[in-house]
Amino acid sequence: MMGDTRQLQIKDVYSHNLLCCDYTTRLYDALSLMRERRVSSIFIEQDGKIVGIWTESDCVSLDFEHSGLAQTAIGNIMNAPVHDILINQTLSEATIKFHQLGIRHLLVKDAHNQPQGVVSLSDIVRNQGLDHYLHFRPIEDHFESQISTLDAEACISEAIHAMRRDRTTAVLVYNQALAEYGIITQRDVAYVILNQDWRMPCWELASYPMESMTPKDSLFDAYRLMTARSIRHLVIREPGSDAVMGLLALKNVLTEIETAYCSELEKVLAQRDLALQKSEKNLYLANRIIDASLDGIMITRANGEIIQINPAFSALTGYQDYEVLGKNPSILSSGVHGQDYYERMWKELRHKGVWQGEICNKRKNGEVYVEWLTIIEINEPYSDDVLYAAIFSDITERKNAEEKIARLAYFDELTGLPNRRLFYDRLSMALASAQRDKHKLSVMFIDLDRFKEVNDTLGHSAGDKLLSQVSERIKAILKPGDTLARLGGDEFVVLLTEVEQMDDVVSFADQVLSELSVPFALGELNVAATASLGAAIYPEDGLDSESLLKHADVAMYRSKELGRNSFQLYKASMNARSLERLSMLSRFQSALEGGEFELHYQPLRCLTSGRIMSVECLLRWQDPNLGTISPAQFIPLAEELGLIVKVDQWVINEACRQMAQWLKEGLDIRRIAINISASHLSQGDLVMTMAKALEQHNLDGRYVELELTETSFVSNLHDAKVLLKKLKNLGVSIALDDFGTGYSALSYLTKLPIDILKIDASFIAKIPDEYGNSEIVTAIVAMAKALNLHVVAEGVEKSVQQKFLQKLGCHTMQGYHYCRPLPQSDWLNFYRSQRGLEAAPLQRLAGGR
Repeated sequence: MMGDTRQLQIKDVYSHNLLCCDYTTRLYDALSLMRERRVSSIFIEQDGKIVGIWTESDCVSLDFEHSGLAQTAIGNIMNAPVHDILINQTLSEATIKFHQLGIRHLLVKDAHNQPQGVVSLSDIVRNQGLDHYLHFRPIEDHFESQISTLDAEACISEAIHAMRRDRTTAVLVYNQALAEYGIITQRDVAYVILNQDWRMPCWELASYPMESMTPKDSLFDAYRLMTARSIRHLVIREPGSDAVMGLLALKNVLTEIETAYCSELEKVLAQRDLALQKSEKNLYLANRIIDASLDGIMITRANGEIIQINPAFSALTGYQDYEVLGKNPSILSSGVHGQDYYERMWKELRHKGVWQGEICNKRKNGEVYVEWLTIIEINEPYSDDVLYAAIFSDITERKNAEEKIARLAYFDELTGLPNRRLFYDRLSMALASAQRDKHKLSVMFIDLDRFKEVNDTLGHSAGDKLLSQVSERIKAILKPGDTLARLGGDEFVVLLTEVEQMDDVVSFADQVLSELSVPFALGELNVAATASLGAAIYPEDGLDSESLLKHADVAMYRSKELGRNSFQLYKASMNARSLERLSMLSRFQSALEGGEFELHYQPLRCLTSGRIMSVECLLRWQDPNLGTISPAQFIPLAEELGLIVKVDQWVINEACRQMAQWLKEGLDIRRIAINISASHLSQGDLVMTMAKALEQHNLDGRYVELELTETSFVSNLHDAKVLLKKLKNLGVSIALDDFGTGYSALSYLTKLPIDILKIDASFIAKIPDEYGNSEIVTAIVAMAKALNLHVVAEGVEKSVQQKFLQKLGCHTMQGYHYCRPLPQSDWLNFYRSQRGLEAAPLQRLAGGR
């Protein structure tokens, strides 16, 4: 028998009575249609396509207290999606699908995917030909004993609640006056909506009298009775009594038939297994390999229906098998690709039988990811059916890593600007275009002035913030097609592609200087930052990248030499100066080691007694080839090369040696003043250097004065205070140099152990004639005296300045009016002339050097 029925197809059992309604149809009207056509389900259409289904069993989940329930659009309460089956598929395939999806209705479609009818699980079961099986099954093992029984006067809402709570298809109703049982089913509840009175007593809706049987009767007798009377439920009573034991539903009988069918099906499959053992072994191995694969695998039919996935598919997408089987792969679509993308994919797949490429898909949680996808067409043997196997792996991290590597290769990590490599590429392309179209372009170097001081005093994080803000300001004034790049450190370069005349370059440079003139907010501090700019123009200043960049760099350094915060266009004469600087750079290290540096000395004169109070040593470089090199040239070089601390150590040691020798020779000088770089406080161990020099030359610390500028204290006042106290413990005096030109904060004067205040020469140069400067100097002197600080006026060049300072009560002056910085021999002669010393001892002193 099983051999015949298992070959039945859907077309042999399905119902042509396919009832449909529009998405907007009212629930009331849909139920009226169902009652009229005597069906238990209705399909919902939208835009000519079936998109949902609603059955009598869905009524229990409705909110009957909602006043507008009957008017609710059926589309708002339908179940979706609608699962379908082809009309030529077997009942066995339908049964498997019912079990996998946990549903009771399937939409039947023909070979052209057009709806033809509906098949229910009941239709399948009734056609299994297993009625004889029910003869051997008593009712007692299959009826529901825990069935809710309501009073006849109870409200219909209680029946609905009981069905929903107990998950049953019916409840019993007992009428005590009639001593009779009735039944209310899900169908009865559904049609309450048509009466629009769900508060009516249960007995008015109940069906009675009820047919009954005993637990010992067979399921076959029960099935035959229910079929003959067209009912779905029987009351089960105790033998020889009217006592109700429970309720037998038709679905329980059908389930038993279904179980028997599955049992028979298993026997047939077992026999088939013996015949196909080898094939199944191969299939098993293939499935094990598929399941063990780290790549996601999905197998679909030609119409797109997913029929198999592996665990890696679930791990990568978040979808479990029951969520995707029977559905279309479009559930994974990210929406990133257009229709033309998929059309090209399928065109290649049909032509070659395989397609490979990157595609963006979406996980269950909505996250879009990139996968490497391979789709293979599989033609089944002895059949015209085609399957497709999709194999994919998540390459999102790899793509992100590739993008990051590309960004690092071509873009600056701090500012996001093009780096040197990308700038060179763009410059090469721009030069090719300029040569072809006969137009001009310009390369402009932008170098921040004294950026190293910001890094040394405020820290590297503040320096990074400054660079980022500078890049943003310059980007804001760029024209489309121009490029701003960061070559490294504080060095930027701009490619201007739309240059019609030289004024365009000058105008852009003015804009840059204007933008940078506004102070930058670095935390709690507002820091001013200027820049030196230099530009070269194609074709006048060079025909290739190397020449233009070199000449723009030369022009930029010329701007620095002229006082910074300025712009220079390249001139051929600048090359000589650039070569000179390059030569000086290569000579500096050897000069430090080869003894080419020497100290010059400038005395400080007491404005009251007229005697020499102390002497300041000043570093000079006498190169045998380049001649005398100004400190304004080589000190920035020392800082650029990171040798400034080494230079300071040489000066400290040489100054201490010289002072010890002078004292030994009887020179009456209170102190020798040494200038210290701000970098030395943060980069070197100044205290140790000073202590070693004093010890080596047996010199008391009271004979040494260290001059520091205000920038030395900006980054960390606390650390500076600790350092200066350690120096004071050595007996060394501390002078604050160039007062009034830096970050002047009066708190330094009270919080730091400072002994001497040196007024910057820029203030002294304009006294006593210029109003404002004279008042500033007057205020500084008065303040210093009030704080018991020794006051030194730098840069005194006129007698009128000396008299003005004497009148203010300034303690000491220094400048060309009294004496220029002198080599040691000239300094000794000057000292002799001032002190009236004997010539012979002085000559001996000079010779001793």
